[in-house]
Amino acid sequence: MEHLPLKRPHFFFTTAPLPCPYLPGRLERKIVTELSGLDAEDLHESLSRAGFRRSHSIAYSPSCPGCNACVAVRIVVDEFVQKRTFRRIYKQNAGLIAEKVTAKATAEQYRLFSSYQESRHAGGDMALMGFYDYRSMVEDSPINTFLVEFRREDGILDAACLTDLMSDGLSAVYSFFRSTRESSLGTYMILWLVEEARRMGLPYVYLGYWISESEKMAYKKRFSPLEAFGPGGWSVLKD
Repeated sequence: MEHLPLKRPHFFFTTAPLPCPYLPGRLERKIVTELSGLDAEDLHESLSRAGFRRSHSIAYSPSCPGCNACVAVRIVVDEFVQKRTFRRIYKQNAGLIAEKVTAKATAEQYRLFSSYQESRHAGGDMALMGFYDYRSMVEDSPINTFLVEFRREDGILDAACLTDLMSDGLSAVYSFFRSTRESSLGTYMILWLVEEARRMGLPYVYLGYWISESEKMAYKKRFSPLEAFGPGGWSVLKD
């Protein structure tokens, strides 16, 4: 397992148990540490390769009582081949114009983000986020982070993906889209990230956590071959 050397010690903390947002009746607890200082990039790289994820300036990993359902997964870019379904989705969205932009929040993005939360995650914590909360999510990053905006030819913003750039891949932090469009925009953004990583010569696209028992997470298994992080490091996720 590859780790990058760190310049100073870092402190890790455990959060209090809270209801799990994915599996009813279970508790969620995380190990967290702050990404700060001159070695924030190195720390993020090292922790990401050990199954951690980033939110704002915090790196976290599940440490749930009596549960290990969350599995960090990543797409192996060079081995990924688009299935017929993926090719159809790519064709459906061929008219979208993708542009990498600075990780800076705009009112236009926030309107789309809020609409997405209301239609897909009503009642969840993120549905309560105001503009300043959204701005914090986008802009509070101590590492190389950017947004990919997907627009129609008439300029309308249809989707966006907050993305971290790492030395070995792209990490999809959070994506949202116009849910009134029946064109599998969520899947399309992942396909776009895979092709962008291929263009940049990067071996992986990090997708965060996959939970076999969660319908919300089921889509990630479609992007095979997937590698999963376990006690022995990264290995191919078995069907």
